[in-house]
Amino acid sequence: MQIKIIQEPDEDHLIIRPFEQGSEPGNQEMFKAEKGEMWWYSSRELWLGLGKEPKLPGITKIFRSLFFKRKDRWPTDITLDARGKTAEWVGNAVNGIILGGYNLQLYKTEPKPLSDFFRSGTLFVVGNGHAEVSVAAEAAQKTALVQSRIMDLMNAPANYKKPETLAEWAKKSGEANGYSVQILEKTQLEAQAMHALLAVSKGSAEPPVMIVSEYKPEHYTKTVALVGKGVTFDTGGISIKPAANMHLMKSDMGGAAAVLGTVELAAQLKLPVRIVGVIPSTENAVDGVGMKPGDVIGSYAGKTIEVIDTDAEGRLILADGLHYALKQFQPDVLIDLATLTGSVIQTLGYEAAGLFTPSDNLAADLIKAGDETGERLWRLPVWDEYKEEINSDIADVKNYHGKPLAGAIVAAKFLEVFTAAHPAWAHLDIAGTAFGDTEFAPGRAGTAYGIRLLISYLSKLT
Repeated sequence: MQIKIIQEPDEDHLIIRPFEQGSEPGNQEMFKAEKGEMWWYSSRELWLGLGKEPKLPGITKIFRSLFFKRKDRWPTDITLDARGKTAEWVGNAVNGIILGGYNLQLYKTEPKPLSDFFRSGTLFVVGNGHAEVSVAAEAAQKTALVQSRIMDLMNAPANYKKPETLAEWAKKSGEANGYSVQILEKTQLEAQAMHALLAVSKGSAEPPVMIVSEYKPEHYTKTVALVGKGVTFDTGGISIKPAANMHLMKSDMGGAAAVLGTVELAAQLKLPVRIVGVIPSTENAVDGVGMKPGDVIGSYAGKTIEVIDTDAEGRLILADGLHYALKQFQPDVLIDLATLTGSVIQTLGYEAAGLFTPSDNLAADLIKAGDETGERLWRLPVWDEYKEEINSDIADVKNYHGKPLAGAIVAAKFLEVFTAAHPAWAHLDIAGTAFGDTEFAPGRAGTAYGIRLLISYLSKLT
């Protein structure tokens, strides 16, 4: 799809005119401009209701829903009348329009048709401030295309998505977008004493990897390390999960997906921030040689860990990833993302991810970015009173407290042990937001959560 900014609408194209409630044209009793409402004013003019005082993330959802519902029926050329709208508004609308054409039918032999508009059509945008609107539209298009690639990755099943697959994705992206990628294979992980990652991988025939990406602009003042959990399938190991929803555990690499997408998009947008992406990746499978409850394992940080539950594996591989990022890159800011606990879903549902950080400033910046993008965060405590929950009698720390309370908080306290008390560390538990029920898929699907959030945060970091 091409995007062109124009000064006046072309009457030969289908024109979409958005209206907020209270600003809709008079003498149209059938059109109230309610959120998502459509009214065909003529065969060439579609009115779209935005509701009352819509926020920018809502604009994205409204346009995505509109274009998704009719994704096989759009003409090749469409004009969006955005006169009087800000460049930021246009960016959100364009992002939603492109995402409306996302095709989830990854492996169908006879996929449903998609209109030519999404493949080879043109979106004409009538807007004020030609240069600003053009920049916003271009950034929104790049963002949506990266989000779509990440949703493909999230939605792929485990037989199409192994640790090696994530590594190849990163290498190809680095080559295409001008950033460096290093893959630490199993022998290198052994040489570097990545014992926690290696322990989780023991039950799988697929070898683990550590993906290390680095986007380094010519001029920067800050280095941000992003660490993502990359468990490409999670059976729970010996502490095996129930069978009912285990097939959804193809999504347990949502943190890795967010990091991959953020690094790629940051490179495309040429953000003036050095960004390091560290992704420990493995399967967590069941095998006679696999890690067992009660085992004591080592870690890259040199600390010993008593494994109480092999299904609390994400925090184990993140322990090695966090400390590697700290030791090798000395970042100013350290952020990890992981589909880590069911506890955070019980707490926040599917509307927000859990945010854990000792830094009030970092919390405020991330929450603001979440509110701006609609990828919301809610801060939960990391008070030292929770430390006793990870005390072990025989090791430095244990990976699970075994209690039906404060599960997400205790997981964060475990990760904190491996951050060397970094003052600007944040943990994002995205278990409820990275993969879930949406109107855009018949079943649960990937959302690419975290990419817009992090890009918004990073773009303001100086």
